[in-house]
This record gives sequence, C-alpha cells and structure tokens, in this order.
Amino acid sequence: MNSASTSQRTILVTGGSGFIGSNFIHYWLKTYQDDAIINLDALTYAGNNENHVQIADDPRYTFVKGSICDAALVDSLVKSVNRIVHFAAETHVDRSILEPALFLETNVLGTQVLLDAALRHDIQHFHHISTDEVFGTLALEADTQFSEDTHYDPRSPYSASKAASDHLVRAYGETYGLPYTITNCSNNYGEYQFPEKLVPLAITNILEGKKVPIYGNGKQVRDWLYVQDHCSAIDLVIKNKKFGETYVVGGLSQDIPNIDVVSMILELMNAPSDQLEFVKDRAGHDERYSVNWSKITTNLGWKPAVSLKEGLQKTIEWYEANESWWKPLKIANKDFYEKNYQPISQE
Repeated sequence: MNSASTSQRTILVTGGSGFIGSNFIHYWLKTYQDDAIINLDALTYAGNNENHVQIADDPRYTFVKGSICDAALVDSLVKSVNRIVHFAAETHVDRSILEPALFLETNVLGTQVLLDAALRHDIQHFHHISTDEVFGTLALEADTQFSEDTHYDPRSPYSASKAASDHLVRAYGETYGLPYTITNCSNNYGEYQFPEKLVPLAITNILEGKKVPIYGNGKQVRDWLYVQDHCSAIDLVIKNKKFGETYVVGGLSQDIPNIDVVSMILELMNAPSDQLEFVKDRAGHDERYSVNWSKITTNLGWKPAVSLKEGLQKTIEWYEANESWWKPLKIANKDFYEKNYQPISQE
C-alpha cells in the first residue's frame, strides 16, 4: 500500500474502485496535483482495482480494502483526512430486489458510520453522492421534472436505502452542524461502468454478437449523464463550499426513452436493429426520470459539456479497447445475466 503524501488536501473517497468513484479519483488527481486521495473500497462485485492500475504507484494515491461499516477502520482513516467524498453504495436496482438487507446495511448503516467519524474528527467537508431515484417516478405523459424541491418517494429497496442515507446526512447537518453537501445525479454512463447496466451491457453484447436486452417495451425514460461531466459537477460543489445545499445533476435537456438510447448505440456500432431483444420487465420499474438541473447551472455555472451521442461514442471506443477489463466480469456474473434478462418470448 502506498502512503499518501503530505498535501494541501487529503480526501477520503469511499467506493473509489467502483464506476463513478474510479472516474472521480482519476479526474481529481489530474486536476489537483497537490492533493492526495485515500480510496476505501470493499471490492464487492462492482469494485475493481484494475480501474487504478495506471495510478497504483502514484504517491498521492492510497488504496485501503475495507467496508464503510467497519467503524474502527473508518475512524482510523478519517482522522488523517480533511474531506470525505462518499460514493460507496450498493447501487443496482435489480440486485436490491434480490438482496434488500445488503443495501440497507451498506447504504444506511455504512453512511451513519462515516458521519459519526466525520463528526469526531471535525471533517471540513462531507460530500454525499446520491441519485435521482429517491424522488420516485414520473408519468410518461407528464411534463414535470425532479428538482431539489421534489418530495422523496422511493420505489425500490435501492432508492429507499439511498433516500434514508440522504436524510441521515441532512440530519447530521441540522443536529450536529456537519458541513455537508449532496448531489442527486441521474443515470451515469461512461468508462469503467460494470457491464450489467444498460449502456455497457448493450455495447459489450454487441461486441460479443449477442442480443441486447431491454426491459418491457423499452419506453422507460431516463436522464443520461456522462461520468466525466458528473465529476466536474462534484468538483464545483466541493470548491464552492455552500454547506447544507443539495444539487440535482443531469445531462439532458429533453426526454429520451431507453429504446432510443439502445437504438443509438446500435447505429453507432453499425449493428442491425434486430439485435435488440425485449425481456421481462423489472418488478416495480419506474417509468420516467427527468431532472431539472438549473440550480447548479444558475448557482455554480455548471452544465454538461458532452452530448449524449458524443458520450456514447467515447464509451463505445473505451469498451472496444478494453475487452480484457469487461470480459472477465461478464463471465464471473453469467448466472445473474441469465436469470435477470429472460426474453419475453421464453415466458
């Protein structure tokens, strides 16, 4: 294990070997040359230290394997940092339906362990990464959007656990004066995303010559946020230090159904449209997420720099060049794929 060097800031990044956390660490070390990062990650199925091969010997980077639920370990790390950026969470809705207890343990109790340590050691800034899924769902025909003022209405064990963690962070701010900020982001996509999510699943299945599964009729709507744009938004929120604030972060200005996203990927990869296959819909599948991210634009000057088409092209190129990264993950999780994506024609 490397030792983090003395620097202007030392940041504890939880879940830094996951998809968004990995991208954030690379972004931060590239942007802030004098900062150091400690990455605490339990390396569950979605955590992968292959994401950090190129910085493994960087003296500014330290990896610690462990759970955010381990109070003694968390305390030992928090006392040596001045900021926490909290990504660590169980995140996949389908898996939360199968194992809800695991999501409550990590996302709720793990967050509480971090918050307690942050108070003990006078952390200067606790930034919590959350999701737009805490707001529930919108009707497909509606023109409403989620915003920072939307009431919480989670509809899956995953989103309920994230809603609870959001409430905990705010409660520690109100009760104990914890200097916190929260971002509720929309669906991220990009490099290093575990290949059971829609975008990397579509890309890797096309590369393997397999059908691309899509739930139900494919008309569900999501806002899509390129992961590097998300990292720049977090950067601005941390830099501005407006404690007690929440920002919704999204990447689109108009709705797009999932089937159109998959069709765009098929087109960009020159794959036939009949490679798409409708599969049994997810239980309690939310119909529409649409986010109004005007607050972070108005208050902090942030807006996404990458269009959906450009971001998908970048993502496709990364997966094309990194088969050795994603192929073993798909092989190791073969049983989950076969169980979860049952073609409607086989019902």
